[in-house]
Amino acid sequence: MTDPLPYDGPSAEAMEAMARRTIAAMPPEFRAELGAVVVRVDDYAARDVLDGFGMTDPMQLSGLYSGRPVGIKSVSDSGAMPDMIHLYRQPILAEAQQRGIAVETLVAHVLVHEVGHHFGFSDDDMHWLEDQAD
Repeated sequence: MTDPLPYDGPSAEAMEAMARRTIAAMPPEFRAELGAVVVRVDDYAARDVLDGFGMTDPMQLSGLYSGRPVGIKSVSDSGAMPDMIHLYRQPILAEAQQRGIAVETLVAHVLVHEVGHHFGFSDDDMHWLEDQAD
């Protein structure tokens, strides 16, 4: 399967800068727990990642947290890969265009969702919180 045609928009570097601004605007107690989390922007999720979620279309996934949530970390985790928030540029650009919202707004939304996973929230938890905020 080939990836969909790319959407024009901010570069991966610009999108990462948007994510960094979102993190910088978070309360200090949240930022303190995010110090070692790596933010990575790729055009699409890798095929094995999509397969792991049973997804066939790379546009289905706009972000992903990989790592161990804060509440279950232990000293035996040393040597593990760093916690990482992946932002997938093309699905974010497509969704922003389809919804008629600013890319930076959607980057912040996806990033905050993935930060929630870093703190141990499930997708259901995050959707409930998002509904409460709306």
